[in-house]
Formats: sequence, C-alpha cells, structure tokens
Amino acid sequence: MERLEHRACFGGWQDVYRHESSALGCAMNFAVYLPPQAEQERLPVLYWLSGLTCTEQNFITKAGAQRYAAEHGVIVVAPDTSPRGESVADDPAYDLGQGASFYLNATEQPWAAHYRMRDYVVDELPALVEAHFPANDARGISGHSMGGHGALTIALGNPGRYRSVSAFSPIVAPAQVPWGEKAFTAYLGPDRAQWMRHDTTELLKTASERLPLLVDQGEGDEFLSSQLRPDLLRAACAAVGHPLTLRLHAGYDHSYYFVVSFIGEHIAWHARAMKG
Repeated sequence: MERLEHRACFGGWQDVYRHESSALGCAMNFAVYLPPQAEQERLPVLYWLSGLTCTEQNFITKAGAQRYAAEHGVIVVAPDTSPRGESVADDPAYDLGQGASFYLNATEQPWAAHYRMRDYVVDELPALVEAHFPANDARGISGHSMGGHGALTIALGNPGRYRSVSAFSPIVAPAQVPWGEKAFTAYLGPDRAQWMRHDTTELLKTASERLPLLVDQGEGDEFLSSQLRPDLLRAACAAVGHPLTLRLHAGYDHSYYFVVSFIGEHIAWHARAMKG
C-alpha cells in the first residue's frame, strides 16, 4: 500500500491509501480514519459506501464523521465507489460506469472484467484492513444513496459478517426504479431474476438474519418518489417482521447537509452494536 494522505483529526489520523486490487484488477484508493484509541487497542470498523459520482473524498471531507468516530472508538473505512483507470470500462452518463458501480459483481461485458465491487467490499478490503491496521473482526456497514443500497444489500446478503447496518437515503428497490433498472441491465443483463440478490426489498423476503436496519430519509429529497421509495422498504420489512427504524425528516434533501446532520447518531448506533 502507498499512503497518499496523513492528516491529524480529532486526536487521530485521517489517511488515504492506494493499493492494487486483485478483485478489481486496478489501483484503488480507500480512506481510513484511525481514532486516538487505535494507538492502544484493536477497534471495530465501520465501512462507509458513498453514492453516485463520489470518490473516497466526499465522505471524509463533508460528513464530519471523524469527531464521532473518535468519541466512540471506531475505525471508519471509506473506499472509492468503483474501479477506475484508462483500462476500466466507463460511460459518459453519471449513473453508469466509473463512480457508479452499484456495489455488485458485474456479469456482462464490458463491465465484468473490473466491476466486482461486491467482492472488493465484502472480502478484499476487510482482509487488507484487518491485516494492516489495529482492527478487530467486528464490522458495521453504512452508506448514502447508491452506497446505502450497497450497505443494505451486502449486509443482508452476507449473514453473520456484519454486526450493524444503516443507510442514508438508500435506493431500496433498484429493480423498480430508473437508476437500478439502467445499471442492472448493463451490469447483470436483462434477466430480472439475476437482479434480485441486489435488491433490498427482495432480499428481505428470504433473509436468514434479522439484523436491525436504521434508515434516515429526508422528505425534501428530490429523488424521494422517483428513485428511493422508502415506502417499499417499510412494506417489505412489515411483511416479514424484519426490524426497521425508518426516520423521515422534514425539509432535508439528498445532499451531505443531510448526512452531516445525523452521522453522529449512526456512528453511535454502530458502536453500540459492534461493541455489545
């Protein structure tokens, strides 16, 4: 690994690293915040997945998470949102290709060669973090928008791997909204049966683990009714009795102003679960 950034922050260090990813076949950046407690003990890790068009920088510069991670003694790891590079397939649209991985393993060309973000997030990145940083094996996962979709589907699809999961403004039913239909058709092909393992509302029907979900959604979000559909998440959880805390907030939009307003409560939620 090559360390690209090293900045003191709330008594700890906000770093950014680059490494060669075997899962993705390209160089990847990821950010890691090490709170001051990391100097004395091994700590739980919260993985954060960002949304469309983002890199590892958006969360670490806008969310204000370091203050709360230091308070609760949690390492926070934020990878880039997709494979990148000249050899990596891309698309001129903002919602497909680089910066828009949807955190799945693509099966269709030209995406299948590099777009294996599910393997990267679930297996390769945690193995790297737990080998090179003072991390224990307690993991939580969270994210925003496309990253909220990634956090929910990865947690539900890997029972026992995470102790906590939360999301801000997630795409909860991608198979039923334009963002997901476009991405899934490109990455997974036209067979909708292949899409279901990447759709939170479908995964809830057969989930073997009742991992409680914390979801915050702004009611002033410009994508609320067209792309996010928290009503479908509420109905899916109610149908199977899955524990859900869905909080709707008047006035808040889809931006990081929303995330920064409630990130402290999310980190506290994860800290309780990972240390309990």
